[in-house]
Amino acid sequence: MWIAQLPEESNRPLNPRRTVVTQPGRHRRPMTAPKTQKDKASKRKKVLLTVLIVVVLLGILVTAGYFIKQLIDSKYFFCKRSVKFIPIDKACDGKDDCAGGEDEITCVSSFTVNTTFPVRLMSDKSVLQVYSPGSGWRSVCTDSWTEQHTQTACKQLGYTNNPQSSNVPVDTLISAMKTGPFTAVRPATTTTPIHKATIDRSVCKSGSVVSLSCSDCGQVGSQDRIVGGTDAFIVDWPWQVSLQQGGHHTCGGSLVSPRWVVTAAHCFIGSKKELTRWRVVSGRTYMASLGGSYVDKVIVNGDYDPGRNDYDIALMRLSSPIKVGESQKPVCLSPKALGLAAGSSMVVTGWGYLREEGTVSPSLQKAHIPLIDQAKCSSPTVYGSAITPRMICAGFLEGKVDACQGDSGGPLVHSTSSRWHLVGVVSWGVGCARERRPGVYCKVEEMLNWINTVIEKNS
Repeated sequence: MWIAQLPEESNRPLNPRRTVVTQPGRHRRPMTAPKTQKDKASKRKKVLLTVLIVVVLLGILVTAGYFIKQLIDSKYFFCKRSVKFIPIDKACDGKDDCAGGEDEITCVSSFTVNTTFPVRLMSDKSVLQVYSPGSGWRSVCTDSWTEQHTQTACKQLGYTNNPQSSNVPVDTLISAMKTGPFTAVRPATTTTPIHKATIDRSVCKSGSVVSLSCSDCGQVGSQDRIVGGTDAFIVDWPWQVSLQQGGHHTCGGSLVSPRWVVTAAHCFIGSKKELTRWRVVSGRTYMASLGGSYVDKVIVNGDYDPGRNDYDIALMRLSSPIKVGESQKPVCLSPKALGLAAGSSMVVTGWGYLREEGTVSPSLQKAHIPLIDQAKCSSPTVYGSAITPRMICAGFLEGKVDACQGDSGGPLVHSTSSRWHLVGVVSWGVGCARERRPGVYCKVEEMLNWINTVIEKNS
């Protein structure tokens, strides 16, 4: 009997799958949905917000640190060697409160001149004159004068930039100068100081004397910006600077060279004698406390009398020269015997109070005022004997316009031959714009000898 044989049961699948061998380094991608643009933008916003918060916090910390430092500097002097603070009033008081007298080193100094600076410019024609003890002042003839002599003479007078000389006929001089005395340079003396390079003459063979223009001082563009207004722009008065102590405007001043500022002596009385607290801010129309030039010397006229405000003038030397440009430029010093008559038009500028008992102006101000006759200003009904030969008055006897607190040390200027000359320094007055109480200014013409001597000895 035939029996059919059934195949043995098999446990193998009919469709066997391939064995998947896991290889190192190969992974499946997660089965998540791809990020949308909205999600990416949201993440970017979070990052930017975080950065912004950090920046703001840093800004707050820096600002707070700045004002804390200003507050500390206004109250204390830091002794670096002994690592301690002392009250600011103890700095520059003549006593050593820090190790090694550190607190008495960077202080305001005074200087009294007892000599005659031997070179000057005379009259509105800027005629060069030299001095010797035996012969006095003499006008320099153009005889044998060279371009090198021009450079030498201007260097003696201070700020020099593109110095030039011209000839002025003797017969056009003011009567007091027409008859001499005269002098002329000797040959081969181009580098010798001018006052040592001359020989006296009874007359000028050339018939003319030397007129000097030593720099581009006092030259600006058009001034007609606001008709009848009091606002001013620094490009019109680029010599005007703000003297600041502890970040606060204290006085005005005038650049007379890239490194020297003329101001008032009374700006440095009391606890204002420590130099590191001062900054000179230049080139700004609107009041700003950031930045500014450091100061390494302040020299007050040694004859300054606080009781009378006589000889009220000082010089500040900047640690480094300013860059001369459209908004930073020195004013010309007034020559001797400029010959201004009563009523001559003057301009006073500054950030001082807009009214008595007011506040400092945020923007530079200007005022056109007339020069007042000296006899009238020193009359009993005005200021009487309080006016000395070192002072001039300018303004209106009926009041109207005047300098005020905060303008101290600033410039009183007059324009001659398209150049502005520093005629006065804001000094004192009774109130602001009061009737028969005009502004009183230190007369720069009387201070030229002191100014030139100080600059020469400290340059």
